[in-house]
Amino acid sequence: MSQKDQFKQLRDQIDKIDDQLLALLNERAGCALAIGAVKETTVGAMVYRPEREAQILRRVVKATTGPLTTTQITGIYREIISACRSGEEKPKVAVLGPVGTYSETAAVKHFGQEVAIEFETGIEEVFRSVENGDVDYGVVPVENSTEGGVAITLDCLVITPLHICGEIDLRIRHALIGKEGETRGPVKVVRAHPQALAQCRKWLDRHLPHAERVPATSNAAAVNEVAQGVHSVAIASAETAEHYGLAVLHRNIEDQVGNTTRFLIVGPQRVAGSGYDKTSLVLSAHGRDAPGALQRLLGPLATHEINMTSLQSRPSKTGLWEYVFFVDFEGHQEEALVSQALADIQKESALFKVLGSYPRSL
Repeated sequence: MSQKDQFKQLRDQIDKIDDQLLALLNERAGCALAIGAVKETTVGAMVYRPEREAQILRRVVKATTGPLTTTQITGIYREIISACRSGEEKPKVAVLGPVGTYSETAAVKHFGQEVAIEFETGIEEVFRSVENGDVDYGVVPVENSTEGGVAITLDCLVITPLHICGEIDLRIRHALIGKEGETRGPVKVVRAHPQALAQCRKWLDRHLPHAERVPATSNAAAVNEVAQGVHSVAIASAETAEHYGLAVLHRNIEDQVGNTTRFLIVGPQRVAGSGYDKTSLVLSAHGRDAPGALQRLLGPLATHEINMTSLQSRPSKTGLWEYVFFVDFEGHQEEALVSQALADIQKESALFKVLGSYPRSL
């Protein structure tokens, strides 16, 4: 068989498979619409079901035999779920703006392209927008693998009535963005969110040691400011440059390979168990001078053989050198062992608040 005939045979096979896929995708969308019709008769039914979506993704990842990778499979299925979900309703999601922030990227990564993004001027405004019912959910950064916790998000979690509905791990690749040829001139200012400036500290020390580092409300806002000025550059994702008509001057300027930011999805609903979950809570001890107070707080996790995945502290703002602790651990609050551990922790706590149980990031 000639090469031309081989190509035709394979392409005919692809066309046949595409026809089958199209029919099945439409059939799947029809099932989703039917589920939506049933939900309309149920009081309080939610269109976005993070536990169900997580179960679907984990099932197809487990079932795949290649050659598509896990990342490729999850990306494809997130968009399928997103398209089918939009037949019922397109979720409205608030993120830190303007256009081009990592928060926007995280939201689209999780919810897919069929999502209505609302841009807010700050993280507090994201929480407020969800609390007021202006949007359905918010996506906020909570910690970075290099720089640790995002203070304002942690502070908002203490007081918000919202629940954590999910999490997103986003690989962060920073780029230096400016006008074409900017680095051949006297770069006087580097603009970025404080976290991005910190994550690129060593690179900036080597390559732009004399440039002033000016914090911005977001990396995208920094890029927008650079577009309006001269002799300044910004740190943001390479994709952001296109939004503002600027050039990528250097790529991958973050100091740590594998630099990753964890984002949370916050919303009004409590999330049922998916079988592969995480629980977050905030708590404080009775008196900072009591020896072993933190050990007593966290002891029930070890007693019930529950794996703690994160522990962070923040000033309580109620007294000098007093702190609240943010704890993440594996399991769902409705599971028997987790429920008992939470009850035991609450007995030892001055402040105790479950922030949410939700599917672990894929």
